[in-house]
Amino acid sequence: MSYALRPYRQILRRKSRQIMVGNVPVGGDAPITVQSMTNTLTSDVAATVAQIHALEKAGIDIVRVSCPDEASTKGLKEIVKQVSVPVVADIHFHYRRAIESAEAGAACLRINPGNIGSDERVREVIKAAKDHNCSIRIGVNAGSLEKDLLERYGEPCPEALVESAQRHIKILEDHDFFNFKISCKASDVFLAVAAYQQLAEVCDYPLHIGITEAGGLRSGTVKSSIGMGSLLWAGIGDTIRVSLSADPVEEVRVGFDMLKALGLRHRGVNVISCPSCARQQFDVIETVKVLEERLAHITTPMTVSVIGCVVNGPGEALMTDIGLTGGGRGTHQVYLKGLTSHRLQNEDIVSHLVKLVEEKAAEIEKLKSQDAVKTDSSAAA
Repeated sequence: MSYALRPYRQILRRKSRQIMVGNVPVGGDAPITVQSMTNTLTSDVAATVAQIHALEKAGIDIVRVSCPDEASTKGLKEIVKQVSVPVVADIHFHYRRAIESAEAGAACLRINPGNIGSDERVREVIKAAKDHNCSIRIGVNAGSLEKDLLERYGEPCPEALVESAQRHIKILEDHDFFNFKISCKASDVFLAVAAYQQLAEVCDYPLHIGITEAGGLRSGTVKSSIGMGSLLWAGIGDTIRVSLSADPVEEVRVGFDMLKALGLRHRGVNVISCPSCARQQFDVIETVKVLEERLAHITTPMTVSVIGCVVNGPGEALMTDIGLTGGGRGTHQVYLKGLTSHRLQNEDIVSHLVKLVEEKAAEIEKLKSQDAVKTDSSAAA
């Protein structure tokens, strides 16, 4: 089927093999996972665990911690006991850190096998990964390409990144290791997208996508959304990390918002709101700001529209679970499942919408539980 003939909302994901990162499947038909990385010292167990718990609350699927020294790998052993998500150990050149991390309970090692020295060292790392059921992420980066590739190509380019990835792939395959995923990152959006497109053509391993060192919260979100959004729209990407110079929790939120916008994964409330204009019948911007803050605890997927006037409000409400449209004389129309329901006063807007969302979420979760019980009963019979 040509792209032009596909249903306009359908994204056909690239077919990749599936691996496991701890108890989380990555690739194949598994949901696209959202990752982030701690910025605490891994040797500071209490601080790292606290940050991971905050990330878990935001919905993170997989978390990465840096392990540059022995104190960090010792800390890792205690960290994995206190968190519920799989932990990836970020290793660069020291093969002993990789072995220690596998032994400490890491679910995955982020390491490039070609950068850790002799073939004997590579064999030791791979043996540790196999012995401890630990996957590997090959992490190619435009900022740290091999010297000979830079000399041959003159500068980081898609071909150089993909050739680097293929070198590391061959090393793992030659050692009969296939439980790995690959990233091919660059801070330049065009370079990263082109490299991932080429890599997707030459292998079927799961791809971890991202625009590395994207920048601050606003600029980094924009760059990541353009680059990663282009790849995800094309069906490329099995697990993602939004790299921001910001609180790691923001990376998770942006990641889920990106997947939500593309219809690839749904978590929490999707708020549709207008930018506001002179027609608005209430302060839309402040209302939405407070509303999103108060709905941050909701994980049940649903859509809420908040529109300042009746021009687009009723139409948007038709396509949302809960809708609010600004009306005249201090009263506004509330819609449930696209149908007019009731009116309310200005001062009740946020609290009233939060109450409706919480009730709707409870209703959805109750139905899910009932369906799960029916499924279990049918399986037992």
